[in-house]
Amino acid sequence: MPINAADIAQIRAFNRFYTKVIGLLEDGMHNSPYTLTEARIIYELGRRGRATASSIAETLDMDRGQMSRLVLRLIDQGVLATLPRIGDRRAAPMALTPHGDKVFAHLNAMSDAAAADALLEPLDEFGRRDLVSAMRRIETLLSEPDDEPLVLRPHRIGELGWLIHRQGLLYHLEQGWNGEFETLIARIYADFETAPANPPKSLWIAELGGEVAGSIFIIPAADEAPGTAQLRMLYVDPAFRGRGIGKRLVDEAVRFSRASGYSKVILWTQDCLVSARRIYQAAGFTLEREERHQSFGADLNGQYWALTL
Repeated sequence: MPINAADIAQIRAFNRFYTKVIGLLEDGMHNSPYTLTEARIIYELGRRGRATASSIAETLDMDRGQMSRLVLRLIDQGVLATLPRIGDRRAAPMALTPHGDKVFAHLNAMSDAAAADALLEPLDEFGRRDLVSAMRRIETLLSEPDDEPLVLRPHRIGELGWLIHRQGLLYHLEQGWNGEFETLIARIYADFETAPANPPKSLWIAELGGEVAGSIFIIPAADEAPGTAQLRMLYVDPAFRGRGIGKRLVDEAVRFSRASGYSKVILWTQDCLVSARRIYQAAGFTLEREERHQSFGADLNGQYWALTL
């Protein structure tokens, strides 16, 4: 996919703006004698208690030679110390000295104050939520997957609208579907919200690192035999794909349906949604029938799948 020049310009403009806002253009971090890189090394040691130079260099994606020079400088300043060991200094455990502990505490307090004063204080509560959410989103998009636990929970106020927005936009970008799809899923989510509590229904939000990573829901199937549940709106956000979240959501929906006394689960999907179809097949669903139709501005092949519990 070609990269838009306007997007590049926007990223560079944001970088210039943000480095100014958080004070990275100053000579020293928070008017201290330590550069940003030195402050990060001090922070990593303060957070971990003890670490090798090579492990910190890996965390910060730093050149090993640069790390060695900075370690020597911080040792000379009495900020950190290494345990005696013959061989490569980078393999020797390091720790902050008592003076280094004071430097760490000061820099940490100044960083907290800078974040509060420059970024949070000017905003109201809604603005702060937007800012923190946007920062979390950037980190999610640009970082490698970590071991953060996946949490399945009920939806919260505002999340149904968010899911409608995200899925309407996603399927427009990925499949070319028009606004008819967004209108349809708005009705589908409204049907779930207004359905009575019995027969049982449930909607799960998959949350990872504080972000909505996906969702799914179970609702009694309309115009079907009693005891039939319908699985609807399986969604995994593109930033979280490839982590087994779709499978986890479908497995939980099936488990809930079985525990709630349903004897069958049905679903409707399109054959172009290959990844979702594979998840349904792996969960034991079988294809019952297909039906070509024109919807959402596209020629589609609808598929009806079922699982007997």
